[in-house]
Amino acid sequence: MALPLQVLSVSLLLLIVLPDVLATAPLRVHGYGAHHAVRVRGHRIQLPKHHRPKFKPGPWKQAHATFYEGGSGTYGGACGYEDVVKEGYGADTAALSTVLFNNGQTCGACYEIKCANSPQWCKPGQQSLFVTATNHCPPNNYLPSDNGGWCNVPREHFDLATTSFLKIAEYKAGIVPVQYRRIPCKKQGGIRFTITGNPYFNQVKVSNVGGAGDVTSLQVKGDDKLKWTAMKRIWGQKWETDAMLVGESLTFRVRASDGRYSTSWHIVPKNWQFGQTFEGKNFK
Repeated sequence: MALPLQVLSVSLLLLIVLPDVLATAPLRVHGYGAHHAVRVRGHRIQLPKHHRPKFKPGPWKQAHATFYEGGSGTYGGACGYEDVVKEGYGADTAALSTVLFNNGQTCGACYEIKCANSPQWCKPGQQSLFVTATNHCPPNNYLPSDNGGWCNVPREHFDLATTSFLKIAEYKAGIVPVQYRRIPCKKQGGIRFTITGNPYFNQVKVSNVGGAGDVTSLQVKGDDKLKWTAMKRIWGQKWETDAMLVGESLTFRVRASDGRYSTSWHIVPKNWQFGQTFEGKNFK
């Protein structure tokens, strides 16, 4: 039985157009939405973008807080930050217990903390404290968790910079109960990438990350021979690869714990040098 003329016309149109769409449409890669433009017979069609929602504050939880002495050059050791102030984190920082630290993945995350349920030691009328996770508070398994082993597993604990602790509690308290929640990180400028190492062992430190603040994966791409390459976390927010980066204009792609990506295209020129820092696109 012959097809109706209208159906036959549509079928012929699909046979003409579909090959062009398949030939020009971008390959979908796991984890990335296909949101680029394609061309159909000379016409540019913008496909819909798939945006993940911005990072939002999490639920309030219970924990405890202590304090430790240090300075801008020592408060970021376990996360790989050489100077927390210069790298965009300010003086209000915290070392996290092992459970919260999560093998360094939480480095750069931001928290709102309130001294709670301790009228004797919480400062009256104290405001919320906003801190960034920049260090690790290691466990002390020789002491009980409720008497000195504050950062032992499975305790959720904040060891604050002394000046930060004094904003919410009295020095003599030593330790206070707190309420806390994860919050979005607000940063000035873009994500910073500091390249160190040598041609055969490249290290990249990622800092000043907005949004979720942390980094769960880092990829690098060149403009010539280097294709998208996953970098490996060394510790904190220091990443490494033995791929040859020298002589390439570099692009970095950061993924945060909320599943959002930020790609900084060609922010590193071909003539870059080890020890330089480059600023890219940040999460809004």
